[in-house]
Amino acid sequence: MSCNSCSSDINSVPKGCKSNGSCGTDACEKLSVFDWLGNMALPTGQEPVNIVEVRFKNGRKHFYRNLDNLPILIGDIIAVEGNPGHDIGTVSLTGELIKVQLKRKGIAVDSEEIKKIYRKASQKDIDIWTASRDKEYDTQFRGREILGRLGLKMKLSDVEYQGDGNKATFYYTAEERVDFRQLIRDFAGAFNIRVEMKQVGLRQEAARLGGIGSCGRELCCSTWLTDLRNVNTSAARYQQLSLNPQKLAGQCGKLKCCLNYELDTYLDALTGFPRQDIELKTEKGDAFFIKMDIFKGLLWYTYKENRAKWFKLSLEQVQEIIALNKDNEVAHSLEEYEADIKVVAKVEFENVVGQDSLTRFDVPIRKKKRNIKNKSKNNQNQPKKTVEDQKKRNQPYRKLSEGKTKTNQPVKKQNPNQQKQVQAGQKPAPNQPNPNKSRNKKRRPPRKSENDTKNT
Repeated sequence: MSCNSCSSDINSVPKGCKSNGSCGTDACEKLSVFDWLGNMALPTGQEPVNIVEVRFKNGRKHFYRNLDNLPILIGDIIAVEGNPGHDIGTVSLTGELIKVQLKRKGIAVDSEEIKKIYRKASQKDIDIWTASRDKEYDTQFRGREILGRLGLKMKLSDVEYQGDGNKATFYYTAEERVDFRQLIRDFAGAFNIRVEMKQVGLRQEAARLGGIGSCGRELCCSTWLTDLRNVNTSAARYQQLSLNPQKLAGQCGKLKCCLNYELDTYLDALTGFPRQDIELKTEKGDAFFIKMDIFKGLLWYTYKENRAKWFKLSLEQVQEIIALNKDNEVAHSLEEYEADIKVVAKVEFENVVGQDSLTRFDVPIRKKKRNIKNKSKNNQNQPKKTVEDQKKRNQPYRKLSEGKTKTNQPVKKQNPNQQKQVQAGQKPAPNQPNPNKSRNKKRRPPRKSENDTKNT
């Protein structure tokens, strides 16, 4: 994980913003704790806590004791005690809030499990640390090849090198017990390091690797959720969810942790609802439960004999029918109860103030085109042309002057056959020949040949 704004490296150490890992923009604050006691002065006579919280790869955190009283701040890179050698990590929390974190994780202040801090990391320590971190991907790839050759039923999910580069921890998941004694020998011979195998669950694996959930956000277990509780299918039943494992399971293959978020609210709402196995006795027969809407207070029932239709009843009506059945009385039919339910109309949004839409400038302004529709409407409103108007339209233009029309063009002489057709109200034939035209046409004299000119 890396921060986009301050160009942090893979270990979430800020380089540009100088905010010591508390910029709050991206992965710099992954699983970090806000020190709300940082600006408060200690009472007189009270010594500060000499324990700090150090963060390692993928959000792994441990507590270390500052015996030498080094001036350590949040974001400093320090060298701490390892097993064996030393490890390099980033300080994530200091001050009085450490006591709250120790109490939350069940660790005593004077516990022997808390190791000590050696020094602030030098440039040589940081160079060895970054070089060992760069080898983790290749080590994981070669380790999976060795696993495939040995045929062990386990999955190598992650590799973490110690800060001094002398030890590596291999994280794996397996459904059954695995004998990896030969595997450790092969790893030690291939990488020349001290090998430690650590088995993690499927939820811990997803928290270390990270990813995007079905909601479109980063996984809760890899960002802020540290208390991974068990999730049962009863949580889905209480929330009236379909028991579909493909929808209820997360990337780890287990039930989603978010099913427990609203479970308490649903349990409080279900206290006034009757049990689902109670049958209603009516005049038309017994009815049994189908489904419910918890927050609207509605239940659906249907008859045993006729299951084609479901009847919607309110919670008060169901409780009334159950009370009648306890007194050995039969209630009315479900149709009558359903007819008594009043449907409340939904209040739609009304622009009372009369303001313009905020998105009115989003649409680009286009040039106005000719309104062809309005022209067609105007033509429809005009009176229809009669046969006489059509005849007038077919007639030649009236002469304004001798031999000229309205457009100052000579009138074309029509064929007499066409004139007769126009007077009869018929359309003239377009290509009908004029018999008088060929008679009146002057013939050209024959062309003289060369022989005729010589004879003359």
